[in-house]
Amino acid sequence: MNDERTYVIRRSFVIPMGLLVALTFALLVVCILQGQSLAKVIILAGLILPLAMLFVESALRRLVVDPDGITAIRVFRQRRLNFADVTSLETVRVRNRVFLTLMAGDDDFLIISNSYGDFPVLLASLVDAVPEGTITEETEQLTKKPPLRQADVFTAWFAVVALVYVLFAQFRN
Repeated sequence: MNDERTYVIRRSFVIPMGLLVALTFALLVVCILQGQSLAKVIILAGLILPLAMLFVESALRRLVVDPDGITAIRVFRQRRLNFADVTSLETVRVRNRVFLTLMAGDDDFLIISNSYGDFPVLLASLVDAVPEGTITEETEQLTKKPPLRQADVFTAWFAVVALVYVLFAQFRN
């Protein structure tokens, strides 16, 4: 690895999340303007905050991999691990969801999911960069055929379609 590479959460997930926030806000405004029940307005207002937080967190989260280490950049926090300090690269797999754990010592670690775009390239670059003997057998096997996570993308787009339907139903009333 000879240069810096940045990995972001797949845009195929971030885009529908942004649409979901905008559509939920639009539905909230329509409900207020139409004089809908207070319960519906409160539920929509309460839904917008976690959706917006998930959208912002997903849109701004990134991993920067350089020849010396990896930096995880999240909202209000940042964590860096140097590859020379890594003692273990482990994998936990639940169906098509994968979590890589980079350990450096007893209490310094970084968890990376396969929600990042170009996950196979990210995985290969981590395997190449960490010291020999730190990669578990399960992680070695994962490099041969890394799973791609699509369920969250489908769910986000399904929610967008459902909310568009609800908005149209609001206008028909």
